[in-house]
Amino acid sequence: MYITNLSTKGQIVIPKQIREALGVKSGTSFKVELKGGRIILEPVKKCVADEFYGKFKDVDLLGELSKEHRNEKEKGVRHER
Repeated sequence: MYITNLSTKGQIVIPKQIREALGVKSGTSFKVELKGGRIILEPVKKCVADEFYGKFKDVDLLGELSKEHRNEKEKGVRHER
């Protein structure tokens, strides 16, 4: 068991051993519930798609695919269907 304090801003520190055991890091969202006088914190698992949101904002994936397709057409490359 660990003891932690509530700050004047309503914040608590989750002890390092618990954070490591749960694999939670800075920025992790939590669902907060009140059940029978207890506060329940549950890490919110992110959707896999959310992990990639904005990662490819500077990459023109469709442009690259179109360019590759044009190059293959010029070389006469055929794809089996």
